[in-house]
Amino acid sequence: VEEALLERSVARSAVITAAGTHTIQAGGKRLRAGLVLLAARLGQYTLERVMPAATTAEFIHTASLVHDDLVDQADQRRNRITVHSRWDSDVALMVGDYLFGRAAAEMAQADDPRVITFFTDTVQTIVEGELNPVTDVAPLEIALEQYLFKIGCKTASLFAAACQSGMALGGGSDADITTLEQYGYDLGLVFQIVDDVLDFTGNEATLGKPAGNDLRQGTITLPLIYAVAHSSSPLLHDIVNRPNLSHAAVAQAVAEVIRCGGVERAYADAAMYARRAVAHLDRFAPSPARQALTELATFALERET
Repeated sequence: VEEALLERSVARSAVITAAGTHTIQAGGKRLRAGLVLLAARLGQYTLERVMPAATTAEFIHTASLVHDDLVDQADQRRNRITVHSRWDSDVALMVGDYLFGRAAAEMAQADDPRVITFFTDTVQTIVEGELNPVTDVAPLEIALEQYLFKIGCKTASLFAAACQSGMALGGGSDADITTLEQYGYDLGLVFQIVDDVLDFTGNEATLGKPAGNDLRQGTITLPLIYAVAHSSSPLLHDIVNRPNLSHAAVAQAVAEVIRCGGVERAYADAAMYARRAVAHLDRFAPSPARQALTELATFALERET
């Protein structure tokens, strides 16, 4: 799959080829491709049959990251300079579009037309999520609803589509496909919540971005939501409306979020979704693929990068 991604990133435009290859070579965990392959292994697995769906999942993910970095004006991704920083915003926009186009070409090669539906629905969902940011840090119920909708669209939907596609290409029944979709969705929630937790507990060396980056950008995530609900600190209540936060203010806010249990409560939610994801796998007979999917839930919960 990795070889296929690099090969298919070559375009007639030298700039798109260079920028696209730069982005693909940044690597990543390739979880979405892995989910396609492992889901298919729960049924009747043939690499050639599932390859288009695996590459589609990664092209969609990579394209969305290029556009995200452009919108957020992020300088680095995974300790690697972003496309718009190395080239310019126009190139980043075109590279993201090109990668989405590559994803469309890949999914068209799948011999099950449902794969196209799974992934095109997901692209629409990702965009809808990006256009529905979390705007309220309180009251708790509204903030949680907004947050779960956002990460469900932004992250969990692609995990779900990857699992659906793999199960469909593995010959699974409609019930099997639905169950794997639920597993993928819950796994995606775990992955994103932990990602948001790491923004408070990680460091720039491991994350490729400084701790508190979400706070600095005014992005409301689950640790902050829970912290506000359990803290009387005016800093946390006002931080979303404070542009151009100093490094000292960000560090103070990070410490307060951790102190009042925001990180702990968010991580507990992630653990709950991880248990729910694994429970979906009970439908399938024990196998190396099922074991790997179980371990992926543990990895998503316990990862440090």
